[in-house]
Amino acid sequence: MADEKKLSAQEGMKVDSKYLKGDILEELLDVSDEKVSDYSYELLKFHGSYWGYDRDSATARKKQGLDKEYEFMVRARIPAGLMTHSQYLALDEICEKYANGTIRLTTRQTIQFHCIKKAHMKPLVHEICESKLSTLAACGDVVRNVTASNLPYKNAKQARLIEDTYKIVEMCTAKSTAYDEIWNDAPKGNRDGASEIVEPLYGETYLPRKFKIGIIVPEDNSLDVFTHDLGIVAIYEGDVLKGYNILLGGGMGCKHNQPKTYPRLADSIAFVSEDELLKAVEAVVKLQRDFGDRTNRQHARLKYLVEEKGLDWTKKTFDEYFGRVAEAAKSVAKYEIPDHTGWHEQGDGKWFIGVPVSSGRIEDNDEAKIRTSLREIIAQYQPKITLTADQNIILADVEESAKVDIEARLRESGVRLKDDISAVEKNLIACVSLPTCGKALAEAERVKMPMQKDIEDAMEKNGVLGERIAIRIAGCPNGCSRPFIGDIGLVGRMPGHYVLYIGGDFEGTRLNKMVFDKVPEKDVPKALDPMFKLYAAEKAGGEGFGDFCERYGVERIVESVKSELQGFKWAA
Repeated sequence: MADEKKLSAQEGMKVDSKYLKGDILEELLDVSDEKVSDYSYELLKFHGSYWGYDRDSATARKKQGLDKEYEFMVRARIPAGLMTHSQYLALDEICEKYANGTIRLTTRQTIQFHCIKKAHMKPLVHEICESKLSTLAACGDVVRNVTASNLPYKNAKQARLIEDTYKIVEMCTAKSTAYDEIWNDAPKGNRDGASEIVEPLYGETYLPRKFKIGIIVPEDNSLDVFTHDLGIVAIYEGDVLKGYNILLGGGMGCKHNQPKTYPRLADSIAFVSEDELLKAVEAVVKLQRDFGDRTNRQHARLKYLVEEKGLDWTKKTFDEYFGRVAEAAKSVAKYEIPDHTGWHEQGDGKWFIGVPVSSGRIEDNDEAKIRTSLREIIAQYQPKITLTADQNIILADVEESAKVDIEARLRESGVRLKDDISAVEKNLIACVSLPTCGKALAEAERVKMPMQKDIEDAMEKNGVLGERIAIRIAGCPNGCSRPFIGDIGLVGRMPGHYVLYIGGDFEGTRLNKMVFDKVPEKDVPKALDPMFKLYAAEKAGGEGFGDFCERYGVERIVESVKSELQGFKWAA
């Protein structure tokens, strides 16, 4: 039809790929240079990898007439962030053999490897698979790593949550054999026949864009369930599971100065019984598959569909795919964020310890040998491993007799534990950003510590240093560190400059609001200083900073501090 919109180029690539196979293997085996085609770049995302270049060296190399230093990032898929000790040790060995000697924990309970050369791609991914983990669907237009409330307490609630997570993963994992053909030398399957249905859930074009699922109990919303395309909240009466609230349409990513793109929190649209969870998940994935925008990738996430079609349409269409009219979502009295750092009894006589990892970067440096320390402790005591949505690591199933030795060895290696870090650091998340992220506009991980120190100085000056404040730093508005829901959000705008947001809540249930644009990095504490002063004077009881901003009014705060912040570019 004449008025039919043209599909994006990526849609054609998916159709032509023979279910994600494409020319990936042939291009990777050609190591005459480090480049891959645009076609393979897009398909590699489904296999858990992004291709890019070292942005630190690009300008200098260009002046020398040299090409960029091309490299790959590989992300594992680790459902609920749970691993065995042997899997962790395998990943530790892989980062040394094939990457840059570091393990990067992400905000989606998984890990990334950075600075990988083309010749190392196949052995790296193959060895991840040998450990019984995978990279399939860690990126790409599919259901990605499913996150969960995952603190390793031994009780029926936690066991059911993890069981549900694995069932969702099994149903939503792509069924194409291309992955094993490319990375594990599996025999060629019979996937080339155009008439064969090889992806019963996705079809040959998969989803319009990435799709994120998180499942929680309200007492642990560490993964910020409202920021997911599909959020699932387990509803209990006492210890009895009654069913699940189904939340649709969350997502953080947006573009600066493009109001048609925006962060959004999910809406609770339905309640389903405990035996209908998978049916509900399938209904939501199919809804997005069939109605998501395949013409504009900046408009392809489920959040835009929900926002623009409206909740009535969303609920009605969900019900059609679900097969009956679902009940309204149940009310939830309170969402909470527990502190998982330090030692905790599991409930079975054993313990777990939450080890803080600054920006999720497990590495040996001049200040601490956290990578060596973790490797040696994990090899000796063989704990179960849990990765958290705030970029930390938990060692579980620890005998009480081992606690003293484990803690002592971590400290001897320079690792700072629960009592060694401030409340600010404990609740500050920064994305990877430069130099390895192609989307980054400003620094995040590499400025986290100095920026944190300056913000702490401003808080201490105003007597609020001990307050529990969630700060999120993102190098760009794609929002991997979920900056649009923190008490304070800092989003990269241009090199050395950030957009400043305030007024989210610590529990992750409210968006914050923009107050400053293009704040120089060095002036971030200066911008926050009079706000902290006002907070100290006007806060009610144990009120958090974001809750104070919401109650007092962000616009009123702006008016109150304007005179002290001449020269700052206020948001329109």
